[in-house]
Amino acid sequence: MTKIKKTPRPPVQPGATPQRGTRTVAPENRTLRLFYALKVPQEVAAPLAEAQRQLRGNWRPVRPDQLHLTLAYLPAVPPHKVNDLKRLGTALTQDLAPMLLRLRGTGYFPNEGSPRVWFVKAEAEGLSELANQLRAGIHALGLQTEDLPFKAHVTLARKKGPAPRVPPLTFDLGWQAGHVALIRSTLRKTGPIYDTVSTFRLRGGASGQPHAIHPSEETP
Repeated sequence: MTKIKKTPRPPVQPGATPQRGTRTVAPENRTLRLFYALKVPQEVAAPLAEAQRQLRGNWRPVRPDQLHLTLAYLPAVPPHKVNDLKRLGTALTQDLAPMLLRLRGTGYFPNEGSPRVWFVKAEAEGLSELANQLRAGIHALGLQTEDLPFKAHVTLARKKGPAPRVPPLTFDLGWQAGHVALIRSTLRKTGPIYDTVSTFRLRGGASGQPHAIHPSEETP
């Protein structure tokens, strides 16, 4: 009986589409997009969502359940570093009191020319200090954060094409933030998907009570 000699398959070149029936292996250097944030509660997100109704054109509003204030953004985190980030969050928040957040007027990034982001400004005692401590701790772990100074804000919408600006709005909204969250961001064509990796309770004593008032248009 004549034996049929099998011809070996040529190796798959980098960037080439694998042949049918071959197994693909996930790259070992895959990284995660993570950020520390204060989530906006539902009672505050509702009037912000009402303000988003004024958007026209190619603005993409942030879903009310995804509204947040970013403290530190990490664009590329190796999976084995996630536990270190959890320990960092615990260490920096365990003795910190809940923060009374206030939302004020709207603005744009960049303010000149064609803006890409529409946001509302935020403020709270100790907010900048916490953001700076998180960033310092992240750098000490050998990880990188976005190379931008911290500006406390809640993003309301991102622009995906030509779109008019919304007239300036002012808010008198507030809430008492009792937790910091570490969140994973997964990009999709329809927008990012956020999944909470861990939460860190602010264990100090509470101060003051938040209130929420609907926005009013600012006098030019």
